[in-house]
Amino acid sequence: MFTQRIDCVLMKRLHEAAELIDGPLDVRTLAGNLRDLERVNRWLGGVHLSWRAVAPYLRAARDGLRPVTMLDVGTGAADIPRGLLRRAEQRQLGLEILATDVRAEIVDHARLHTPAPVGLELRLAPGGALDAADSSFDIVHSSMVLHHLEPDQAATMLREMARVARRAVIVNDLERGTVWWLGALLLATVATRNRYTRHDGPLSVRRAYSSAELSAMAARAGLSRRASLHAPPGYRYALVFEHG
Repeated sequence: MFTQRIDCVLMKRLHEAAELIDGPLDVRTLAGNLRDLERVNRWLGGVHLSWRAVAPYLRAARDGLRPVTMLDVGTGAADIPRGLLRRAEQRQLGLEILATDVRAEIVDHARLHTPAPVGLELRLAPGGALDAADSSFDIVHSSMVLHHLEPDQAATMLREMARVARRAVIVNDLERGTVWWLGALLLATVATRNRYTRHDGPLSVRRAYSSAELSAMAARAGLSRRASLHAPPGYRYALVFEHG
């Protein structure tokens, strides 16, 4: 982990470099890109990483009178919320998720291509605003979202996530580093022909915040880090924050 931290320092974050998925969207290319991201989340540990972060809160509330509620910000194909709900149901743990995204094309894909299980609601959130009252959800979660944002935008998003969360804020994202960038470049070259994935995958690593950078940003938003989890071999983290 020490060498990874050194690598993050040496590989400075790439600012103001737009990913294709953040621009005008071709619906067919988008669909292929979202399927690629689903495969990454399923086979490279993204869903399991979020589950490891969320599960302690579900177990703690096992004997409660209501399910744990979660807001998933920037849900994409909503494959992580679906995976969390499947695991919660298998373990008889109560969970309800509102999954939102800023792009109508992405929400439409999530609604049309996979059925929503019980406990999942999909909603468009124009402009990225968290249109919810203070402490509306037990958990506020995001996966592969914050690296799309510049530092001031990311800080604002963390403050909003903290405002809406009662119990925890969970951020699942990429570690920046040369090894992870080379891995993303290789995977995007050999595993897909989708032009969004080939362009955005390696770029996402270059634009990612290290876990240390994100923790410092969260601290300024009034959040304390309670857990730091990594997907083997360390290319991706889930940070769990609580108030104060």
